[in-house]
Amino acid sequence: MWQAVATFRRIRPWSFMPTAVKLERQPTSEEPADDSIGPADDLWGERRGPLRPERLSPTRTRLSGRMLTRFFQAGDGLALIGAALVAQALSGATGVSPMHAAAGLAAFVGLQLFDTYRLGRGEDLALHLTRVTVAVAVGTAACFAVAAPFVGLSPLAAALGLWTPLAVLGMVLTHAVWWLNVRRWRANGRLTPNIVIVGATGAAERLIGAVLKNREANVLGIFDDRAARAPKRVRDVPVLGDTQALLDHRIMPYVDRIVVTVPSGARDRVRALLARLEVLPNEITLLLDRDGAAEESVAIGRIADLPLTRISGSQVDHGKALAKRVQDLVIGTIALIVFGPLMLFVAVAVRMDSPGPALFRQRRHGFNNEEIVVWKFRSMRIEAADAKAARQVSVGDDRVTRVGRFIRKTSLDELPQLFNVLAGEMSLVGPRPHAIGMKTGDVESHLLVAEYAHRHRMKPGMTGWAAIHGSRGAIDTPDLVKQRVSLDVEYIERQSFWIDLYIMLMTVPCLLGDSDTVR
Repeated sequence: MWQAVATFRRIRPWSFMPTAVKLERQPTSEEPADDSIGPADDLWGERRGPLRPERLSPTRTRLSGRMLTRFFQAGDGLALIGAALVAQALSGATGVSPMHAAAGLAAFVGLQLFDTYRLGRGEDLALHLTRVTVAVAVGTAACFAVAAPFVGLSPLAAALGLWTPLAVLGMVLTHAVWWLNVRRWRANGRLTPNIVIVGATGAAERLIGAVLKNREANVLGIFDDRAARAPKRVRDVPVLGDTQALLDHRIMPYVDRIVVTVPSGARDRVRALLARLEVLPNEITLLLDRDGAAEESVAIGRIADLPLTRISGSQVDHGKALAKRVQDLVIGTIALIVFGPLMLFVAVAVRMDSPGPALFRQRRHGFNNEEIVVWKFRSMRIEAADAKAARQVSVGDDRVTRVGRFIRKTSLDELPQLFNVLAGEMSLVGPRPHAIGMKTGDVESHLLVAEYAHRHRMKPGMTGWAAIHGSRGAIDTPDLVKQRVSLDVEYIERQSFWIDLYIMLMTVPCLLGDSDTVR
């Protein structure tokens, strides 16, 4: 029996680096112009729809409501402890008294019971701070009522008389900060997920209606495998094409979730759609168009309420994602400091060896197929630079300079990617980013393996599982492409903080012990 909502996959790395970008972007100096990423009438103007934001932010910048809630709760706990310490200091005592600890715990429970971490879009600041004040007051009153028979009214009043207003003030200030930040994150798209719908059905219409009411998601457009028979719009959201158009569409790096809405009896159609969409790295959710209005209402509510609540499917390990981001920031910063002098030396050597800039920029695939600009030290003659990797490096390649051969062999040309790591576009460990349009022989590499895009379910890395298992350098045969993709997907499935450390430690000996790979 089909379930009302079934989530097929979700892997979303954490990033603290907010990046809201327009869909149009200009090619870099090394990149040829590409009409597919320029302005287009079918994306803007009349076909925008009521739920398309002015600016789209990449999915890697999206924040987790669950993690934010934990962060806010930790901040409130520190604020309550701070109120206790100030109250003790003003009264001439030291430390935190048991009474203050009990009152703080009661106030914290009150904040939970009054749902003050919900931070709904429609709740204004004054109403939210009123609920916070009432929650702290009720928690304190409950503590007072429970403890009074044992402690006595006078000692209790002396202990909590100063702490209570300080606690209320602390909670009001911290929640004002939470509320303002949540509003800002919603405005720049970091807390508002982008979805596209597959299937111009009744369920799609009801889903869009629910989203229009609470504005907790952006519906960027609708695609239908039977586009010729589909309406041009559903609730004013444009139908942008068929499923082939979806596979090739340039908005997909900004899409958090694909919601498939189909009639409940069309099982063969569902299977065909899912098989066709499986090549995408985006998360896929199935919302069946059912006769049971109550079941569908719950399913739609979960999707429309996405930012601060978990919907069905496997839960994202945001703790693991956060640990990976902290690991990137800490180790990446240390690496930049340690290798900074060496990077300066390499830059000077590149400039002295051949005319042209020291750095080379190349558009590559990032998380969720996002196009990112990756930095490297230039290793080829400037007139022979190959931004699309249409021809992969071979033995004795005449395009590579003398310094270029050395820095490619030692991977020193990759060191500028530390800036990509610190910016949140890459990670220290992950699948290596491939150039957009890279070819294996005469065929674009991504066409050789159906699961190629699955390697984009995680941020690309400076090194990775494939690199330490012999899959380095050029992938100039279909078998090498398949091996690389297989190793990358294996890493994504196994990734952990300790595996990342192991890969980093093994990278240098693997590089030094590899004299045969052409890089």
